[in-house]
Amino acid sequence: MRKQILAFIFTSKRLRIMEARRDVLQAIADPKSHYRYDAKAPVNVNTIAEQFDISRQAISLHLKILVECGVLTMKQQGRERICEAKLEKLNEVNEWITEYGQFWETKLDALGKFLDNNKKSK
Repeated sequence: MRKQILAFIFTSKRLRIMEARRDVLQAIADPKSHYRYDAKAPVNVNTIAEQFDISRQAISLHLKILVECGVLTMKQQGRERICEAKLEKLNEVNEWITEYGQFWETKLDALGKFLDNNKKSK
């Protein structure tokens, strides 16, 4: 019984930590993130859901992840939930890609020079 309680406590804490650690990279890593909608203006959830051939539950889950990551805000207006994109959060992704792009470009250039030098010496 004690082991079960400890396992429950560990699992519960771990799940809360995972939820608390959502970031913009998780938003774009979500398998449902390939579903896009026009983010130029605030729009209600039903309008978003109508654009895709997946369940309303799947859309709601993806929108929840986007809200948790700070890429989207959702406000209740009467009976509707209105979503508004906060795309400035995606700048974090752009910065990360730029930084690692430069890193790998340098590494691949060095590898190319090494291989060229090996060809010439043979």
